[in-house]
Amino acid sequence: MSVRKRQWYTNKQTQAWAKRLAGRTGQPEDRWPDHLTDAKADLAVLLRDARDKDNRERQKLAQQSVSDFPPEEAWIVDYTDQDGDRHIETFKKKKDADAYHDKVRIDVRRGEHTAPSKSQTVREAAERWLKRVEANGMKGDGPAERTTVRQYRQHINLHIAPRIGKVKLAQLTPGKVEAFRDDLLTSLSRPLARKVMTSFKSLLKAAKYAHVAADASIGRDKRERKLEVGVDIPTPAEIKRLIDAAKTERHRALLLTAALCGLRASELRGLRWRDVDLKNGELHVRQRADRYCEIGTPKSSAGVRKIPLAPDVLIALKTWKLACPKGEHGLVFPSSTGAVEHHANMLRSLAPIMIDAGVVDKEGEPKYALHAFRHFFASWCINPKDRGGRGLPPKVVQEQLGHGSIVNDFGHLWAPVPAR
Repeated sequence: MSVRKRQWYTNKQTQAWAKRLAGRTGQPEDRWPDHLTDAKADLAVLLRDARDKDNRERQKLAQQSVSDFPPEEAWIVDYTDQDGDRHIETFKKKKDADAYHDKVRIDVRRGEHTAPSKSQTVREAAERWLKRVEANGMKGDGPAERTTVRQYRQHINLHIAPRIGKVKLAQLTPGKVEAFRDDLLTSLSRPLARKVMTSFKSLLKAAKYAHVAADASIGRDKRERKLEVGVDIPTPAEIKRLIDAAKTERHRALLLTAALCGLRASELRGLRWRDVDLKNGELHVRQRADRYCEIGTPKSSAGVRKIPLAPDVLIALKTWKLACPKGEHGLVFPSSTGAVEHHANMLRSLAPIMIDAGVVDKEGEPKYALHAFRHFFASWCINPKDRGGRGLPPKVVQEQLGHGSIVNDFGHLWAPVPAR
């Protein structure tokens, strides 16, 4: 393993030397092709003599000519990897060559080195990571959903591969990662750029190259608007109007369960009667239905949880169970045929209720999506009792939501407890 300097003359420089030779013989410069062979030989000898340490006089003269007619230069790291294969890497600066030499020597000794010629590209690493996600599941909690894989695929195809996909992992540097991050922030919204960067770092971690992106991150913008009650989160008055406007047992039970149990839309659609303990007033979240109406486990272990049923929810569910369509899954809120209800259909069924209750936006359209009722549940749990809430500790709220970042999303809703 060694670091050495390499010098050479380009074709353009060789032609310039040939023109010199033509001038020395009294010929016009355009006759340089006649002297090209001699020019190549002269320059080869010049470089050889400049490196000749055995003849100091010849070396001195040659180095004077080289100084007058400088060649191209580069620094070469010549080494053999742990598999016995020889590799040569070129650098413009000696300090970069020395740094690479020192790193490679350690990695080869550990058996961890991957030469650039053997290294996979970022795109190839992304494809392998995606296949692993599909096969092994997310964080060991079960098979990855098609929705999750689809999102990762979009991140790779639309944002990662076009920008940095051709770069080999062995040639990926912190500087290149920083440039990639800055490019994302320039062309994408900050939330989307943050998601893409998270996917990028995950694939690098799987490929054991996480170290090159360790210092590159995209935090939340402090100027991002916080969720507001009455804008993003239904007010208690709006929830009451919606319940009063519900004309069927199904809609009343659905609205009360969504608002006072805090289930995700997918959890509402996958909820089974066997998971609703009407005797003890408890609801157990054990499964969910994805956007393709496929039943599966919650997205994380925190999603499996127990939620106490408020009296109004308990009464509404008992009433609705008598009229609920039967199906093979035994769902609480199925379609009319007992199958898994599509998300769009469930939301669409609530639109007339919102309009009748006056819970609409400036254009007169239904104001809230299903996820807004989960936000209401969080704010209801967080707010102190003197403001109509339950005043629950953050840890309890987090557990009932089945969420790991309650403070990040709703921390601004916690009101300071007045001194007594």
